[in-house]
Amino acid sequence: MISVVVPTYREAANLRLVAEAVDAALAGLADEYELLFIDDDSQDGSEEICSELCKRFPARIVVRKGVRGLATAVIHGIAVSSGDIVVVMDADLSHPPSAIPTMVERLQRGDSDFVLGSRYIEGGSIHDDWSVFRKLNSLIPSVLTRPLCPLKDPMSGFFAFRRTDMPAAGLLSPIGYKIGLEIYVKGNFNDPSEVPIHFADRQRGESKLSLKEQLNFLRHLGRLYAYRLRFGMKS
Repeated sequence: MISVVVPTYREAANLRLVAEAVDAALAGLADEYELLFIDDDSQDGSEEICSELCKRFPARIVVRKGVRGLATAVIHGIAVSSGDIVVVMDADLSHPPSAIPTMVERLQRGDSDFVLGSRYIEGGSIHDDWSVFRKLNSLIPSVLTRPLCPLKDPMSGFFAFRRTDMPAAGLLSPIGYKIGLEIYVKGNFNDPSEVPIHFADRQRGESKLSLKEQLNFLRHLGRLYAYRLRFGMKS
């Protein structure tokens, strides 16, 4: 089974679109799938929408009370999912579900053990309207992260891996929103790879990226470097 984990907070406008796009992408695969929305108590109608979606798709919503944060939502989603392959993606449709079959196929063939949806390899792209500031805001963190991860888009939040390769929960101490990087750094991954994607701009809802989250990323990055210096950098 394939588990698609989607952290959400006030993304009610996107839930139907995500469910339809994921189903269209995975309907042709032999493997069954489940779609898990891990919601941080949005109180925006998300629960009601998901109660309708579950009648049409293998989807469900898990609402977390009294806690909030993308990274911890993803960890919780992985813990309550059932698939032997886990895919994590955003709810704003910036990540194309059409890339999931290729990501899954690489894992199933054994060609790769950690697959990223990448904007920065051949065939990948970003929205044409991105300003210079936004491009730098994406590229600079990627450069800072490169020694921890050999891939060209280490900041991607669109990734897939086998459940058996998930690092122990006790090793994870995420801050902010880049949980994929933490899973890669603290997991036993030897054959990472990237699949080209077009990173689209959100069409509905509002971005959750704030100055606070960017500062949290720097704190998170410091923790990951400290971890790697202690246990050895990956080649």
